[in-house]
Amino acid sequence: MNIDMLHYWRKVLNIALELPGTEESSSHGTPACKVNSKLFARLWEDGKTLAVYSAERERWMKLRPAVYFITAHYNNHPMLLINLEKVGEAELKELVQTSWEIRAPRSLQKSWKESSN
Repeated sequence: MNIDMLHYWRKVLNIALELPGTEESSSHGTPACKVNSKLFARLWEDGKTLAVYSAERERWMKLRPAVYFITAHYNNHPMLLINLEKVGEAELKELVQTSWEIRAPRSLQKSWKESSN
């Protein structure tokens, strides 16, 4: 893992590890985060693109197409790609948390929401 890749991954991991049940893992040979053995964030091989689950990817892509995008591979998958070189901290946190919520079991979601209030 090169220094830039490590830098971006640490940002993602710091956000993800605040969420209950998160485990650092790998997917397709790259760093990933899972909850209940389900992938919710994966660093691409280029080290500067993150794949997350999103129910609102069209909105994000229209908002900032240089930051949020998909490739043909993701046309039929509810995932969004994020350019980690250009994304803001608050948006990254929101998207990682939302991806976790999509994949986490209801019991973990409930305990997280209760502890956040």
